[in-house]
Amino acid sequence: MLLGDLGAEVLKVEKPGQGDETRRWGPPFRSSESTYFLSVNRNKKSLTVDIKKPAGQQIVTELAKKCDILIENYVPGKLHQMGLGYQEMQEIAPQLIYCSISGYGTSGPYAQRAGYDVIAAALGGLLHITGPQDGEPCKVGVAMTDLATGLYAHGAIMAALLQRSKTGRGQHIDCNLLSTQVYLGRD
Repeated sequence: MLLGDLGAEVLKVEKPGQGDETRRWGPPFRSSESTYFLSVNRNKKSLTVDIKKPAGQQIVTELAKKCDILIENYVPGKLHQMGLGYQEMQEIAPQLIYCSISGYGTSGPYAQRAGYDVIAAALGGLLHITGPQDGEPCKVGVAMTDLATGLYAHGAIMAALLQRSKTGRGQHIDCNLLSTQVYLGRD
């Protein structure tokens, strides 16, 4: 979203037949899409690609050769299994800045679990400081952990672009929801 706001051409690759689940996060809706989806996907072009199939993997590979940045949010190692991990992309597109956003990072007991904002927020303590005093934990009204992790990823990507302007080489950035939430909740 922010990279698009700054003028980048952003291509959002979505799953055929379903697309991004946040299209259905509502109310409120504008036509058939949630206003949350519309706000965080402004300035993005969307295309559907089945990355589980070789033809889809080839499309992503060809895009990587031409793109500056790839941002992915799969469970760590999933794209590597499809030949689309950082190591594979770096070989064919050494200029590529590859940003991975996961729920819990690449190691630890939750590394292979899917990450969801509300779960990371609960584990990181946000739900315990929200709502009535002495009351039950309370969900925040918007996906704050997702949004904050995106802001950290944005900053890291901007720094990586600056570094690449000096070296000509991309790099791998690793962000995760739980680390963001724990950092934000520190004293």
